[in-house]
Amino acid sequence: MGLREILTGKKALAKPAADRLFAITTAYVALQTGLQVTSIGSAAIVFQSLATADFQSIVRDMEEVVRATAADSGTTVQTSEDSYGYSWMVLSDEDFDDLVVGVNAVSTALVEGGYGERVLCAVFAFADNRDRPLYWIYNYKRGSFYPFAPGAGGAGTHKRDNEQELVAKAQMGNELPVEPELTRWFALWGIPI
Repeated sequence: MGLREILTGKKALAKPAADRLFAITTAYVALQTGLQVTSIGSAAIVFQSLATADFQSIVRDMEEVVRATAADSGTTVQTSEDSYGYSWMVLSDEDFDDLVVGVNAVSTALVEGGYGERVLCAVFAFADNRDRPLYWIYNYKRGSFYPFAPGAGGAGTHKRDNEQELVAKAQMGNELPVEPELTRWFALWGIPI
C-alpha cells in the first residue's frame, strides 16, 4: 500500500493503458493469416458518460474531429447508449489503421480531460472465413486484449464460442498482450458494430 492510499484510505485506480492499444495494428497481418479473420471495418470505444458540460464537450469535440478528418481518412462516427447506460462511439472505416488511430484519439482526449477512469474498453470487430463474428476487446484498465466470440443461438440466447476464443488466444498470444486471466474475458452482448 502506498503513502497516498494510507493517507486517503482509498486505493489509487489504474490509469488507462492506451499505449498497448497499438499492438493490434501490427497484429492485424497475423489475424488475417493465422486466424483467417478480417476487419469488418468497425471499431468502438466504450465509456461511462457523465452529464457534465465538460465531459459532453470532450465527446462532442472528438466526434467533430473524427468527422472533420473523414475527408482524408474516410472514418465515420456514430454514438449510441446501450441498455446498461454505457456510451459507444462507433467508428467505421475500411482502413484498419485509421480505426485504431481514431479510437486512440478519443481515449486520449478523455484521459487528458481528466476522465480516464470512465474509459472501459475498445472493441474491434472481425469476421472469419465462415462469416462468424470475432471481437478483440482491449481493456484499458488492464492494458490487455481478449477475444470474444459470440456463439450461434437464437434471439436472446447468450452463448460463447469458447473454442474459437481459445484458438484466437493461442494463435495471437505472441502478437498481442492477451489477458492471462480467463475470468477477465467479459462477454459484451449486444455489441452495436
